[in-house]
Amino acid sequence: MKQQSLRVAFVVSHFPMLSEPFILNQIAGLLDRGHEVDIYSEFHGDTTKVHPSVEKYQLLDRTFYLHPVPDALPNRVASGLNLLLRQWHRDPVLFLRSLNVFKHRSLAAAGWLLHTAPALAQKTPYDIVHAQFGTQGFRGRLLRDLGAPWTKLVVTFRGHDISSYVDRYGATVYRPLFQTGDFFLANCEFFRQRVIQLGCDPQKIIVHGSGIDCSQFAFVARSLASQEPIRIATTGRLVEKKGIEYSIRAIGKLASTYPHLEYHIIGDGPLRPHFEQLIQDLGIAHLVTLHGQQPQRELIQILNRCHIFVAPSVTAADGNQDAPVNVLKEAMAMGLPVVSTQHGGIPELVQDGISGFLVPERDADALAERLEFLINHADRWPAMGQAGRAYVETHYNMNTLNDELVTLYQRLLNAEPIPQAALAASMST
Repeated sequence: MKQQSLRVAFVVSHFPMLSEPFILNQIAGLLDRGHEVDIYSEFHGDTTKVHPSVEKYQLLDRTFYLHPVPDALPNRVASGLNLLLRQWHRDPVLFLRSLNVFKHRSLAAAGWLLHTAPALAQKTPYDIVHAQFGTQGFRGRLLRDLGAPWTKLVVTFRGHDISSYVDRYGATVYRPLFQTGDFFLANCEFFRQRVIQLGCDPQKIIVHGSGIDCSQFAFVARSLASQEPIRIATTGRLVEKKGIEYSIRAIGKLASTYPHLEYHIIGDGPLRPHFEQLIQDLGIAHLVTLHGQQPQRELIQILNRCHIFVAPSVTAADGNQDAPVNVLKEAMAMGLPVVSTQHGGIPELVQDGISGFLVPERDADALAERLEFLINHADRWPAMGQAGRAYVETHYNMNTLNDELVTLYQRLLNAEPIPQAALAASMST
């Protein structure tokens, strides 16, 4: 059935999330193109600091929070039946579908369906249910199964869902989803290959990168004025995967030779006390500023004053890994030469020696060496910045990627083949 205006349900873990602008960019892109989008979230996010798109598009008015599902089967069934009794009157047909144990094969599945049905009550059916992480794919499948016969399920794999989550629950965890999902996306080729290794049909998954709005990140050719301190920046959550401990140690190695460095860390998280102590132990508190989590406007203001960006991502102890992270794309779009690591999907974004440098994970010495090279070769900054901006504009243009996402949705709904070679090339990274 041919669709002109699509109704799309996004399924996420937390909403709103300041650290997930890539999801907001897709939502805004669909709304701007005349499609309807609702957001289904398992948990409430932080509303004290929100991305401008949340307010601009009044996204909280489009957000519905799913009922938590108890782990124990007796509690799950009891809680589900309680919801059924209290909300049956809102949409009796929908609740009858959720009770179809024969179709869904188990009481456990019926319990999940009963906890999902209230969010869909009295709503017009969706054309697409798009789970934004593999871990939300299971809840997305329930929303799809409770919807109209034509509803399609799309699942995107983005990072922890295909690394630490698989390490925790086993290599077969996504097999049921691969068998029943309609199509899958990965935000880099590194993760696409991993999804295929876990059992996904290679013809049902392509790379679809997370886009950014380059117009929001003005390019500035970096240069160094006389007597100006060299400012280095990192943006990211203060968690193990971001590897910030190693960039702090690298700054410690450079401090005696370059006493006028400034290192700006934008972000917050559970490792902040550890980093504060490490900074004190290394004697570099006068060089390092922990800015905490900042809205996009303040983040851009800080980066505008900086000369070099470092993203020292590592594989965490629980297996968690990064794709080509958006903060790197934003820094490159702004003309910052970058230093990052040979980690996950990052080599698909940073061209070693062209837009920046890549070093091994957890290697503070190598980070310090590459940072020192850039410190001493400011003449290389403009060319590296230009190369980074051009690569991001070509491969991560939000508008192009959103157009391609709509095309993918429409092909699925029209039962048209998705040409792997052409579409994967156009959607790659």
